[in-house]
Amino acid sequence: MTGSQALARAVARLRAAGVPDAPRDARRLLAHALAIDPGRLTLVLPDPLEEGAANRFAAATLRRAAREPVSHIIGSRAFYGRDFGVTRDVLDPRPETETLIAAALSAPFETVLDLGTGSGCILLTLLAERPGATGLGVDISEAALAVARDNAARLEVGRADFHRADWFAGITGRFDLIVSNPPYIARDEMQGLAPDLLHEPRGALTDEADGLNAYRAIAGGVGHHLAPAGRLLVEIGAGQAAGVGAIFVAAGLEIRAVHPDLDGRDRVVEAAMPRPGE
Repeated sequence: MTGSQALARAVARLRAAGVPDAPRDARRLLAHALAIDPGRLTLVLPDPLEEGAANRFAAATLRRAAREPVSHIIGSRAFYGRDFGVTRDVLDPRPETETLIAAALSAPFETVLDLGTGSGCILLTLLAERPGATGLGVDISEAALAVARDNAARLEVGRADFHRADWFAGITGRFDLIVSNPPYIARDEMQGLAPDLLHEPRGALTDEADGLNAYRAIAGGVGHHLAPAGRLLVEIGAGQAAGVGAIFVAAGLEIRAVHPDLDGRDRVVEAAMPRPGE
């Protein structure tokens, strides 16, 4: 069987399983099975598929047909131009979160606190883009922190520390920038999620309540850890801008902006402590 024939069969199987964009996923899985860059795949498709590669591709296709995310199968996901290691213990980095990165990079900062760091994709991207900055990634999951530490080593970002904590517990000092992509899916919305999300850690997706508890926890502690001229940036879910804004304003913060993602949906709330005299 040639690579082209194997690819066609895999696409058909993934489509039958209801996988969105089956051709793209099948090509990524075949490139991984062949241990080549996806950009080179077209060059080798006419060639016979070696037995080991064929077996690896078949196994990967079965996993994807069961709706396991491609990132879990190949072990990595591209985010803001860098590859991050990904496991079942962390959220899969998504393009929408790059909205938070762009907003954070729009102003200078020297110290960053990332609450619920997961894979470390937000913190490590910010530090890689700002070589003079240092940061701390916090997560309640030790397994997630292990992934983040591996990513820091992989990307050679040595200015990041990681700490196991529930939000601000045990954290000292103030930071120019506090960021978070917290669990914001309400419990009653979980059953309607895409099947792929069922492979990701539930605690990173939902607060098992109304989807706003994480923002309440952040609002409750941010005043003790945000530098006077610092900024708070949080990712939000659909329709949550007003609710999150109200929580932050009640905590004494000022809403500076709500940043849309590339689809025009409200994606990031930016807040800060009121300026003197306001």
